[in-house]
Amino acid sequence: MNNRLWLTAALVLGAGMYAEVATATPPAGFTSTTLATATYEEIDVKASSHPEGEWQAKLKTHGESDLYVQSNAWIPGGTSGWHTHPGFSLITVTAGAVTAYHGDDPTCTPHVYTVGMGFIDRGGDHVHLIRNEGAVEARSITVQLIPDAAARRIDAPASGFCGF
Repeated sequence: MNNRLWLTAALVLGAGMYAEVATATPPAGFTSTTLATATYEEIDVKASSHPEGEWQAKLKTHGESDLYVQSNAWIPGGTSGWHTHPGFSLITVTAGAVTAYHGDDPTCTPHVYTVGMGFIDRGGDHVHLIRNEGAVEARSITVQLIPDAAARRIDAPASGFCGF
């Protein structure tokens, strides 16, 4: 391949990467503080069922995983911005209320969670946004398990289904 073709290919690739970054929706009025981290060897955990009701849990990873415990806060009107994570998150609302939106939801349905409620972000390619649509500060504690050395958060372009 000649130098001119290499240069053209590099410019096209660079412009595409710039366009992706330029359309990302960064957080605003949102802070996330890491409270704890740990690295785990391969995980292969199973729970059991109970006589009073069936309950199971399975968690299996290949290779090491990083665990994060995050304290998140949104001022009224604050947003996490559209993003995803390479692994799953368990989110527990500890103050106020947050509203979650899923990037692949053509109806842009709001999912409201208040103090004491929890929800799961499955991660992977699941793009989502969490906002504080209330009048008081909202807070959550989030536990995330992701592949070792992966970026914890990946900013994403705005959903084509929501007007924000």
